[in-house]
Amino acid sequence: MNVMSKSSDVDNGVNVEALLGAKDAVTQTPAAAQFTWRAACDWVNGAHTKSTVSGMFGLGEEQSRGKNFEIEADHPALFAAGDNASTPAEIGLAALAACVTASVAAVAQHRGIQLHSVTARAEGDMDIRGILGADADVRNGFGEIRVRFEINADATSDEIAALVAQAQKRSAVFDMLSNPTDVRVTVA
Repeated sequence: MNVMSKSSDVDNGVNVEALLGAKDAVTQTPAAAQFTWRAACDWVNGAHTKSTVSGMFGLGEEQSRGKNFEIEADHPALFAAGDNASTPAEIGLAALAACVTASVAAVAQHRGIQLHSVTARAEGDMDIRGILGADADVRNGFGEIRVRFEINADATSDEIAALVAQAQKRSAVFDMLSNPTDVRVTVA
């Protein structure tokens, strides 16, 4: 049985044909593949912030999401903050887990693997002396991040391992965290 007919027998909620069509379209017109994602962040009080995501530039023009999505962030009370929301570091871990998990679903659909459940647990180790300014030689970010998957699927252990490996290769957030990215900060 070929992969395409096998993938049509499973339903992980991913339209593989649309994804393959998008891949073909941007292969033929690389300029359409250039996207600019955006988030606007407003300070609320203390360490509490509210970010809004509503649109992006892609496929050669502005794209509207049709609604706004809000993400709040704060720090816990033990950091003398309001504990109104997850920390930005926790949101980063959630973004990583979400991105790789979404890739697992897409790759599984393409490979004809029926998923029954997927849980990703992401954790990161951080020495907070860096962010507190207690030791200039300690970095501010994570020293190590680990993601552990629990997947129940109609597949062998080897097929699941290969599925996760391919999903990791296709994850934008995994790439952002594991490869250097030029980040520029300006003041208007």
